[in-house]
Amino acid sequence: QVQLVESGGGVVQAGGSLRLSCAASGSIFSISALGWYRQAPGKQRESVATISTFGRTDYADSVKGRFTISRDNAKKTLYLQMNSLNAGDTAVYFCNLRNIAGGMNYWGQGTQVTVSS
Repeated sequence: QVQLVESGGGVVQAGGSLRLSCAASGSIFSISALGWYRQAPGKQRESVATISTFGRTDYADSVKGRFTISRDNAKKTLYLQMNSLNAGDTAVYFCNLRNIAGGMNYWGQGTQVTVSS
């Protein structure tokens, strides 16, 4: 069983930065793909950034050059460094762990990010 706990959300002014963290339990962290997703009010959940077991990263066009995803397998923690935040980044951010071989897909409870203009 895997539990994911996000932290680091909050209220920040436009142009500011936040760093989200996602701490995982269990033993499959290092062999799983990880990602950050977000859901704004009235909108569908969307992918923000993903990172493979090999460290390959992929970003939504809207955050390229501003956000950086990283993982620390020893600490079983996923990070999202968010810079140059704007109002469009306001959403609940969710951490995701996916292990296709094992047929497992887990979500965290989410952390609110609010960017004030």
